Amino acid sequence: MIGRVVEIAEDRRHLSVHRGFLVVSAESTEIGRVALDTIGALIANGHGMTFSNNLLTALTERNIPFVFCGPNHSPKAIIWPVETHHTQSKRMRAQIGASEPLRKRLWQGMVRAKINNQGAALQAVGHPSNDFMAMARRVRSGDPDNLEAQAAQRYWPRLMGDRFRRDNAAPGANGLLNYGYAILRSAVARSVMAAGLHPTLGMHHANQNNPMCLVDDLMEPFRPVADVAVVRLIRDGVEDVTGNAKHILASILTLDMATASGTTPLATCAHRLAISVAQSYEIGKPKLDLWIFVMFDLPVATREERGRATRFRHYLLDEGFQMSQFSIYLRFCAGKEQVEALSRRIEKAVPPKGSVHLISITDKQYENIVRFRSKEKEPPRKNPGQLALF
Repeated sequence: MIGRVVEIAEDRRHLSVHRGFLVVSAESTEIGRVALDTIGALIANGHGMTFSNNLLTALTERNIPFVFCGPNHSPKAIIWPVETHHTQSKRMRAQIGASEPLRKRLWQGMVRAKINNQGAALQAVGHPSNDFMAMARRVRSGDPDNLEAQAAQRYWPRLMGDRFRRDNAAPGANGLLNYGYAILRSAVARSVMAAGLHPTLGMHHANQNNPMCLVDDLMEPFRPVADVAVVRLIRDGVEDVTGNAKHILASILTLDMATASGTTPLATCAHRLAISVAQSYEIGKPKLDLWIFVMFDLPVATREERGRATRFRHYLLDEGFQMSQFSIYLRFCAGKEQVEALSRRIEKAVPPKGSVHLISITDKQYENIVRFRSKEKEPPRKNPGQLALF
């Protein structure tokens, strides 16, 4: 379940906990309550707010980030638990000891995903974006060419108009963006904590005054989702952070995104990304993207055998495989763990007669496959992007 975002927007509210519920009171009178287990993030936007120590304890026990916003809805602080994961100590040591080449390669992935998603965002609102896909492919380890900034110089004028300037302190569209980013930041912070990582130790961001450097690193690919929501609000005539605008921006966590493993809500994508980064720190290298090939030769002499062969083909299609050639099916897998889990499931579905072979190769090896169709050489195929906007 993707928890709801609860915002305290009015001034002088008191927050407490009672029997598993967040209780909101005004002048000693209860005005509402929400079950803690349904909350994904708690955002404080009002002034003069008070809260009980028991509430803070209950939030941290459930790994619920408590986000404090300043003027113009910009997040200023997040309360997070000391113990969030059973392997936290191990993963934090790996995070601290991560080599610079590893951090640079991970940042390369973030920048590529962000630029690709900026292109998808432009396309979603009716603007040209082909140059963004080409730019993403040119990003090198650590982004030494600063293609992230070059993409931003093209992105904002095309998305918002030539007069737009990104300014955290400005009202209007900037205020809407701030609120959308606050929603994203809380979700990514929750995922980082759940993965057993320390939010301060970033792979790229390194501001000594920023306690959420890693959170800001990992939220970069998701920013275009909030950007699209803001553009659509502005086109509908909404230019201030109204109650309706907040509801729409909070709902971006449930928006479906296309990933290599299928369509997944944004909040789940953020969680998977944090887990992937944590595992990369532990093994000392980015998780390897792999392709798994299933090649089979099944008997079809009898009606029963033909039925078994057909059911096995349908099973592979249900598992997300695509047919490359007759009796050769393939599927992209995001990491060795996914390949191993998929192989175990296939093993249980193998027919009693015939031969079935499973082969896994890296995405680089997949790109190097030479293909011909009707004597015409086909262009190299790319593995699916890390994230793509619907």
